[in-house]
Amino acid sequence: MADHVLINARWVVPVEPAGAVLERHAVAVRDGRIEAVLPMAQAAQQFADYPRIDLPGHALIPGLVNAHTHAAMVLMRGVADDLPLMRWLQEHVWPVEAKHVSAQFVRDGTLLACAEMLRGGVTCMNDMYFFPEAALEAALAAGMRAALGLIVIEFPSAYASDPEQYLAKGLALRDLWREHPRLSFCLAPHAPYTVSDATFRKVALLAAELELPVHIHVHETLEEIERSVAEHGVRPLQRLERLGLLGPNLIAVHSVHLEAAEVALLARHGCSVAHCPSSNLKLASGLAPVAALLAAGVNVALGTDGAASNNRLDLFQEMRSAALLAKAVARDAAAMPAHVALRAATLGGAIALGLEERIGSIIPGKSADLAAVGFDSLELQPAYDVVSHLVYACGREHVTDVWVGGERVLQDRMLTRLDLADLQGRALLWQTKILN
Repeated sequence: MADHVLINARWVVPVEPAGAVLERHAVAVRDGRIEAVLPMAQAAQQFADYPRIDLPGHALIPGLVNAHTHAAMVLMRGVADDLPLMRWLQEHVWPVEAKHVSAQFVRDGTLLACAEMLRGGVTCMNDMYFFPEAALEAALAAGMRAALGLIVIEFPSAYASDPEQYLAKGLALRDLWREHPRLSFCLAPHAPYTVSDATFRKVALLAAELELPVHIHVHETLEEIERSVAEHGVRPLQRLERLGLLGPNLIAVHSVHLEAAEVALLARHGCSVAHCPSSNLKLASGLAPVAALLAAGVNVALGTDGAASNNRLDLFQEMRSAALLAKAVARDAAAMPAHVALRAATLGGAIALGLEERIGSIIPGKSADLAAVGFDSLELQPAYDVVSHLVYACGREHVTDVWVGGERVLQDRMLTRLDLADLQGRALLWQTKILN
């Protein structure tokens, strides 16, 4: 891998500043970082000795950030469909997990998920699942950036027996890998209905002490809220506030059922929301008030959730769905315009993870996490507005090349680190096990 390269593109969409599109620009990369963004003619002179990659019909965008997923659950894609969340979990997902989830399951599933995401321009995932050390190994093997959720839940699993062991194992993993340039960590208490007050207090203390994001499902369904009121006397966000968990490091996943006061609460505390429109639709959880969140100044990121409830790890689909649903829910065609949806899928995710100084936009000094989207297909003609096309017309099938930290991990639609035949074999093996 060359330590420096010049990427020439028909368009560079840097995300910062908002809405900018740079025509016939180049991105110079050195030692894995963006060295300069400048017109192609100027770059040809200034970086004449750099190896050159020409993308004459492409838009070069920041690598997409999947702000919420359960990567290994790709091995349960299609196991149970067309069911509400709690029936889906209790009758299907949790029994399969109890029988099959292991370090090998997580490693194989995460490898498969990373391959799918990289082929769709996703360079960073925020994962929440058991055996995070196995997910870490898979992400590194794939060449993907990962924020590893240190999961905490009250009930025992094959991974840990109680909340103390979940936390101890997770923190030991973080201590071992915290300096790796492609890895970061989040505390990941699963949800208000699976985590006790005592455990939440420990998570809040650790998050403050270690300056870690807290990644949690919250206000996903009406049932969750009703249960919280019955058991704790308050709605889940009020409970989390009481326990000291609301702050700029909180990633509130789903946040579908929010009253106006709760939108204001999230804004006041500087929280981020990981919006997962496809999963919310498929599980009939509801429609998140995204336009209201954005208007209040809440940072909105996009996530796919797991492939068992989506059933795609496809951020192009999430961008389009998020933008369209925001308009329908707000009854405002101007809600969540294309450049805002693209920001949510890139810089919004980086901000949620505390990685905005490293990824999420194409500016000098940041890591060269990039995706090239080909515009030469018939269905993308004509191209009046590149950002509009990225959100409303493009699909993951138009991604041709991907770089993570300057390394080209997808080249001409081919993964450079992973063997597709091997991945398909692993998937078939687990399919056979789960069916039997």
